[in-house]
Amino acid sequence: MELCRLFGKLLPGKKYSGVKPMAKILLVEDELDLARLIQNWLNKEQHIVEAVHDGEIALRCLQVSEYDLIIMDVMIPGLNGLEVSKKFREDNGTTPIMILTAGSTLDEKEKGFLAGADDYLTKPFHLKELVFRAHALMKRGSVATPHQLYIRNDILIDTNKNQVLKDGEKVNLLPKEYRLLEFLARNPNRVFSAEELIEKVWESDTCVHKSTVRGHVNRIRNKLDDADPGKPSVITTVYGVGYKLSKKEISANFVPGSRNSANFTRQCTS
Repeated sequence: MELCRLFGKLLPGKKYSGVKPMAKILLVEDELDLARLIQNWLNKEQHIVEAVHDGEIALRCLQVSEYDLIIMDVMIPGLNGLEVSKKFREDNGTTPIMILTAGSTLDEKEKGFLAGADDYLTKPFHLKELVFRAHALMKRGSVATPHQLYIRNDILIDTNKNQVLKDGEKVNLLPKEYRLLEFLARNPNRVFSAEELIEKVWESDTCVHKSTVRGHVNRIRNKLDDADPGKPSVITTVYGVGYKLSKKEISANFVPGSRNSANFTRQCTS
């Protein structure tokens, strides 16, 4: 089956006006090859993509985590995409939804929009068109996602400027250090193994080992941790498991309209 027609060239990592860097996207697609293509392409655009292949798991993810965009096929196991969309809207979910489907009739499109979809893309499609549509939805997205993430009261991540401030002073982080810190801050209190962090933060790179993750974590700690050894580190090591940015270290009250993330099943990961 033809998955996507790749005509033209879209430059990976190209910045689009009004699109938030490193958006968090939930991809719900049971065609694994297609899901991998979409995930890899959006990863190249510096977005975080969590891919699941079942409607019930997708709904569970939406109940416990916040996303900037949902890209969802209609014909998926468990709850179908329209049912997930409808239930999500009934629970007052406002994240933009792009529906993917082989159905192209007006009636089918109407059902999608009535279920709460914001956009509708018919298979087979250009990956280039999917990326353009995704950026357009996030640019006008109905949810104003916070661009300021507080890690303790004295450390702030400004995602619009891709910078970190401590006590009001800019902290110089390398690009991957910044991306790792932002990823953990967007998923507070959730433990990630080194392998998961490599997949999420170093998607397009090769020859990345656990020691690379450990080195980045240590450099972030050296730059952000307090000199007082009695105070907890900004990133906690869960020995034998991985790393987390502790929820108790994040002052969510400083982020207007934010919702604290909860721990959720590893089934929500790609």
